[in-house]
Amino acid sequence: MEAQVMGHELGLCSKQEASISMVSGAFSTYTSYLVLNRDINSSLSRVAKQGDVALNTAYYEENIGKVTTAEEFVNDYRLFSYAMKAYGLEEMTYAKAFMQKVLESDPNDATSFANTLTDTRYAEFAKAYNFSGDMAKAQTSAQTDNLVTAYQDSFTQEEADIKSETAYFQGKIGSVDNVNDIIGNDRLRNYVLESFGLDATYTSKTYLSNVLTSDLDDPDSVANQASNDAWRKLAAAFNFSADGTVAAGETAQSADQTSDLRLDYIYNKSSFPSDLLFDANQEYWEKNVAKAGSASEITSDERLLDYVKTTFGLRETMMASSVASMMYSRTFAETIGNTELLDYFTFQSDGTVAAGGAAQTSEQADRLAAKYKSAFQATQTDAVENAVSNFETRIAEVKSIDDFFKSNADDEDPNNDEVTEIWDVALRAHGIDPGEISMTALRKILASDLDAKDSYVNQLDDERYVALVKAFNFDSEGDVDTPLLAQSENVTKDFTTDYLSLKTRFLTGAEREKAGETATTEIEYFEKQMETITTVDQLLADSRTVNFLLESQGLDPKSVAKDDLKQMFASDLDDPKSYVNQLSDKTFAKIVSSFNFDIEGNLTPDTVGTVQQRSDVLQTVNSYYRQTLEEEQGSSNEGVRLALYFERKASTITSAYDLLGDTALLNFFKTTYNLSSYFSSMDLEKQAATVEKFVELDQLSDPDYVQKVIQRFTALYDSQNGAANSPALSVLQGGSYSINPDTLLAVAQLSAR
Repeated sequence: MEAQVMGHELGLCSKQEASISMVSGAFSTYTSYLVLNRDINSSLSRVAKQGDVALNTAYYEENIGKVTTAEEFVNDYRLFSYAMKAYGLEEMTYAKAFMQKVLESDPNDATSFANTLTDTRYAEFAKAYNFSGDMAKAQTSAQTDNLVTAYQDSFTQEEADIKSETAYFQGKIGSVDNVNDIIGNDRLRNYVLESFGLDATYTSKTYLSNVLTSDLDDPDSVANQASNDAWRKLAAAFNFSADGTVAAGETAQSADQTSDLRLDYIYNKSSFPSDLLFDANQEYWEKNVAKAGSASEITSDERLLDYVKTTFGLRETMMASSVASMMYSRTFAETIGNTELLDYFTFQSDGTVAAGGAAQTSEQADRLAAKYKSAFQATQTDAVENAVSNFETRIAEVKSIDDFFKSNADDEDPNNDEVTEIWDVALRAHGIDPGEISMTALRKILASDLDAKDSYVNQLDDERYVALVKAFNFDSEGDVDTPLLAQSENVTKDFTTDYLSLKTRFLTGAEREKAGETATTEIEYFEKQMETITTVDQLLADSRTVNFLLESQGLDPKSVAKDDLKQMFASDLDDPKSYVNQLSDKTFAKIVSSFNFDIEGNLTPDTVGTVQQRSDVLQTVNSYYRQTLEEEQGSSNEGVRLALYFERKASTITSAYDLLGDTALLNFFKTTYNLSSYFSSMDLEKQAATVEKFVELDQLSDPDYVQKVIQRFTALYDSQNGAANSPALSVLQGGSYSINPDTLLAVAQLSAR
């Protein structure tokens, strides 16, 4: 009867079926196994269409996404029993409390309950479900790295922009002969205003024109009437007449005025201690200290005062008058315990420069310049490194937008008060001036849904803010959310675990250590790519990542064409007739389903599961079909069931103990090598040694070797169960010939012709 059913599946005529039946008198177990395994997809498809199987599968697929806790899962008998059968744990379905503890174990923790159990099926079961959920975080490591890189790059870009605008102004100013040449040129106008720290956005062209044409000798002129002294300085930087023209024989600016304006522009546009700013500050110091007649003249200039404070590491809050006194008064300097400044200046005891002298000798000036450079460079390094370090530390602790806007001043460490706030780092990385957006608006932006056209950020129509939202993972309530990745983190962990296991399998000592180090390097690369890849095209373009994927599942990358992979990822996983679902090797469907891509190959949240990801659901369903098929075969021939089970589990066996710890595999082994019941009463180490003697463990991933072992098993099984005259057995017992198993099946099919 069994042979007739198998014959119908292969489309054989009744005579052929009869032939298989006759041959199966000698080879029933192996022939039955062959018929099933030659077209395993058809066999599984038949199982899937069975009424109860189809109903149970539909219920599982429809309801597994609704479960949120392990307790809820084990109390839904239909869901739970389906899963238990799929993972070969059907006999433990009654033990709900035990299995709940298994499900609540952390699959990635070697000390967790599931991982400490001898039977590895429990760990596999726990790994298939994710009741702890993927970790919600403000940023992934890739998002943090990208933002930090953009932040660091912004300083280089700032220098380049300053140089570019300075070169543009200097190239144009020589041809300016009317104030309108500046007023009508946005770049020139902005350069002039920003050189004095004035806001170009809110300054009218008319007002600027009136300032530039002001008579500074007239107290009632526009520049002199301005409350901000910067406007008077701006007017003094140009030589325009009241009518806006340049007098004959003059220029809009002298060379010194253009040079001074350059120094002012660099100073006001620099937001960090760049090399460009250092050069500008040094030039400004040398130009102005030479003209100083007293210490107070130096400290009354904000830039010169900052130069001195930076050089000698003085507090920012120290009064200018105190700094001046430190330059010339030994009594004062000794009182506050710092006489160092006295050695760098030549002021008289009243703080003035002696007649015909200077504030510094050339030797003092050189020593001061060297000291300033050293202090400036230290500040330069600290400014960026401290900001980055502070950002990386704090962003890892952020659980909400409120945490994101928590100030450094709230920290117990007073040294953090001067470190750049993390939101300033984020804004600068995206080219946003903190002054152009309020905290309230930023909160709304970060909590915006990019997929909603009417969300706050999308209404701004500014790509900088869209990029800012993408750099973080906040939900609409302002809490951190689980990041949407090409692969969910737990799925990636499964692939990396498989990869490491395969690369170190059967290795020992230094060889294993070296292989582990190499594998770890590839794992780190793969994990990083899973955080950055957003499309199938990006994935397939990265051969290193593709190779990792395939190798982690025991596939040879050279055997898989890129065009085939494209077809796989373009397949509809819900369509059993799609390309990837028609492949005999279901590993490819597992790989495709492990990614959160839609049918167009773009990242989508629609494929992200709750307690089970799409790939795990697919794996569970396929395992359920396989378990059902094996059970059906076992009801009529336990040998077929054991052969199918061994064929399925062979590639996962990494040690003798894996085989000894699995009752079905142990029975398979004992039958295959005709071992008595006494074997199981031996010391475990002796049992393991026997397994290693008979089985080439490192060959169990080779399909040809597995088939040879199965041939031996089926022959011995038939012998032990009443088929003593089995030709296959005679071959195994030392016959001088062997018969290819495919030939056996072909003979069965052709003999009736």
